[in-house]
Amino acid sequence: MDSVQSPLDVGSQVATTSTSKPRVLVVDDEVHITELLAMALGYNGFAVEQVSSGASAIESLRDRVPDLVVLDVMLPDLGGFEVARRLRSSEGPAKDVPIIFLTARDSTQDKVEGLRLGSDDYVTKPFSVEELVERVRAVLRRSGDASEGPRRLVFSDLEIDEDTRDVWRSGRLIELTPTEFRLLHLLMANARKVVTREQILEEVWQYTFTSSTSVLDTYISYLRSKVDAEGPPLIHTIRGVGYSLRLPRS
Repeated sequence: MDSVQSPLDVGSQVATTSTSKPRVLVVDDEVHITELLAMALGYNGFAVEQVSSGASAIESLRDRVPDLVVLDVMLPDLGGFEVARRLRSSEGPAKDVPIIFLTARDSTQDKVEGLRLGSDDYVTKPFSVEELVERVRAVLRRSGDASEGPRRLVFSDLEIDEDTRDVWRSGRLIELTPTEFRLLHLLMANARKVVTREQILEEVWQYTFTSSTSVLDTYISYLRSKVDAEGPPLIHTIRGVGYSLRLPRS
């Protein structure tokens, strides 16, 4: 039985000033979970659509792209990871939709797989509805951050356009998942400085993985395979501390 709180305990006000509510697609085959999440999110100012299978989720995403997807990993037809793979490999507008995985599995391997697929958060059952609502808000804040006017970060031959989220190395366009982009952006915003593991987990995922730091190491390796594929390596491990974006020391 999932540990949940009454949706009426989640927050105290409903957003009423915006004419367009953020849309959340909840995908889970357990009806009581989707109904509780729909009530809690709806009470907190979100428009919610509920579906119970991977196929239904893909069909819904073709019709209209939500602002965020809460996606169960264990679905009766297409698993959540497969749904995410299809979204990330597509060319449609749903390619970069933020995803929060919802699962009863808590292994490091599953977390690594979710991160590799570009998930924005990973919530393990049993969970608190209040916590999940806050995680939805946090992911939407991160994905919706925008600057006034075009902004670019440049370090050596690496360049990021913060508006379009395009990344280039020596003029070569690099395809990154949303989470990879946030990780690289954090390193570039702190170029030449050491960013600790704790800082990265808090800033990129707003979550601390207590089971193993190998999740972060694995995710860094994915980023290195794209950013440092050509040219001198820029992403460096500071043993026992974290990572730094800098030129190699001669």
